[in-house]
Amino acid sequence: MQTKRLILRKFRTSDADDLYEYLADPQVVEFEPYAPFNYQAAREAAVQRSLDENFWAVCLKANQKMIGNLYLAETEAQIFTLGYVLNRRYQKQGLATEAVKKILDWAFYEKSAHRVVAHCNPKNERSWQLLERCHFYREGLLRKNVAFFKGPAGLPLWQDTFVYGLLEEEYRILSKQ
Repeated sequence: MQTKRLILRKFRTSDADDLYEYLADPQVVEFEPYAPFNYQAAREAAVQRSLDENFWAVCLKANQKMIGNLYLAETEAQIFTLGYVLNRRYQKQGLATEAVKKILDWAFYEKSAHRVVAHCNPKNERSWQLLERCHFYREGLLRKNVAFFKGPAGLPLWQDTFVYGLLEEEYRILSKQ
């Protein structure tokens, strides 16, 4: 799939270096359910993602450099879950919005999605602003519903989650505006 500036394609095992470049960055993975990657973890993730049809590499059209990834998985019949991560060097340029809009087109028009959902930490303001730019509706706040890590005493570090949803009929109308 292509946009004006991007190519969305399946992962390749050769994506390990670019994957490491952004997943090793603590600021990029601050709200992800994993710690920054070391190089070996990035190599393993590139292999796993190359075998997983739900992961999409986000690449610059100009030079083919992979700058991030999208995750779109059908979790129930016609209901998809969306996730995204972008290299910090390429943030604040509208590239993530461009990639998300393209994957939404694919979900709604090619995969016949009824609904796409996304979750994000309320502290991750840029993430929920991206969702709102893409016409997602904030459907709720789940209070202290997830703990990706444990604190020094071994107790869960609970986090809140915003829940966003976008229906096919809304997308068809709003994406044309």
